[in-house]
Amino acid sequence: MIKATYKKYLLNFKNPSGTSRGILKTKETWFFILEENGKLGIGETGLFRGLSIDDVYNYENKLMWVCANISRGLDFLLKELCNFPSIQFGIEQAFLSLRSETPFELFPSLFTEGKKVIPINGLVWMGDKEFMKNQIKDKIETGFSCIKMKIGAIDFEAEIELLRTIRNEFSSQEIELRADANGAFNPKNALEKLKKLSELEIHSIEQPIMQGQVQEMATLCLKSPLPIALDEELIGVFSLQEKKKLLATINPQYIILKPSLVGGFQGSTEWIQLAQQNNCGWWITSALESNIGLNAIAQFTHTLNSSLPQGLGTGGLFSNNFVSPLAIKNGTLKYHPEKSWKFNI
Repeated sequence: MIKATYKKYLLNFKNPSGTSRGILKTKETWFFILEENGKLGIGETGLFRGLSIDDVYNYENKLMWVCANISRGLDFLLKELCNFPSIQFGIEQAFLSLRSETPFELFPSLFTEGKKVIPINGLVWMGDKEFMKNQIKDKIETGFSCIKMKIGAIDFEAEIELLRTIRNEFSSQEIELRADANGAFNPKNALEKLKKLSELEIHSIEQPIMQGQVQEMATLCLKSPLPIALDEELIGVFSLQEKKKLLATINPQYIILKPSLVGGFQGSTEWIQLAQQNNCGWWITSALESNIGLNAIAQFTHTLNSSLPQGLGTGGLFSNNFVSPLAIKNGTLKYHPEKSWKFNI
C-alpha cells in the first residue's frame, strides 16, 4: 500500500534574479513523498508562478487529490492531470524514485556513474549593463563555450553592444551565443531586430514575440535570418493534435522543453518525437527547480543522447537548496556519485 504526502518548500535566491516575470527573490515549490514497505519516492512539482499554465487557485487542492488517489496508479493520475503539467512531472518522478534502488537515481546511466557529463549553456540573467557584462565574463572564465543571454530588459542597442563585445573577442566557433527575448519584441519590428542579431552570428533566439501570435510567429520563422526557438509557445498545448498543428503552422527551427511546464518526461518525449518528424531541433531546459527536480531533468536528458548544450540550471542560485552530487565543471553538468544527498524539509 503506497502512502502519499506533499510538502511545500520556499527556495530563497542568493541574489534577486531578473526575469521577464520581474525580479524574483523566492521560488515556491512542492514535493510528493511516497512511502511503501519502508522505501521512499520523492518528486518535485516545479510550479512557476506567472508562467505555468497550472498556476491556478486550486493548485494545492490538486496535490491533496493526488495523495488521496495515489493507489489508482501512475497512468490514471497522468491522464487525470493533463491540465496540471507540473504535477504530472512531480508524480512521474515520485513513482520512478520509489521503484529505483535509491530515491535519487531515476535513470541509471554513465551520467549517474560520473563517467559522462552533459554540456550546458551558461545563463546570463537580466539586469543593468554592468551586471550582465560581469556575468558574461564569469561564464567565459569558468569554461562555458555556450552562453545564453536574456534580452529585452534594457535598451536593445545596449544588449547588442554586450553581444558584440563577446563576438569581437570570440568567434562563433569558440563561443556559441544564444539569445532569449521571452516575448519582448513587437511583431512589427521583430524582424528588423533579428537581422541585427544575425550579424553577430547568434545561434538562435528563443520566443522573440509573445506566445499566442501563431501566424506572426510563423511569418518570423519563415523570414528570420537566424533560427527561432519556441519556448513559452508550447505551454498549455496539451493534446497530440494541438501539438502537431502548432509545429506544422509555425515550423520553428527549434523547440525548448521545460518538463515542469510541458508535462514531465511523457510530455517532453511526445514533443521531441513530433519535432523530429518536422525536422525541428530541440533541447531541454530546467525552470528554477530545486536540485531534486534538476537532478530528474538532468538524468532524463542524458538518456536522450543530444549533442547540443542543454539549458540546465546549476542549483547554485538558491541559498537553501539541497546538497546534491550535481556540479558544474567547464561548462558541463556532472554527477559525482561519491557525494551524498541531503534532502531535509
